Amino acid sequence: MSQHSPARMRVCPDCDGFPVVAIDTGTRLPDGTRATLHITCRRCMGTGTTPAVRRQEVNV
Repeated sequence: MSQHSPARMRVCPDCDGFPVVAIDTGTRLPDGTRATLHITCRRCMGTGTTPAVRRQEVNV
């Protein structure tokens, strides 16, 4: 069975890959629908991923 190569991007640790959420404000608009706010993750800027970080080698 073939092996997959590791991904260069990893899932954002703050939002776990769900970068945009809709929050219900509890009020209703004149047409009867609920007012919602769409909020994006601040760390990944709404992409759901963060770049993989290379660890720096230390010579002792």
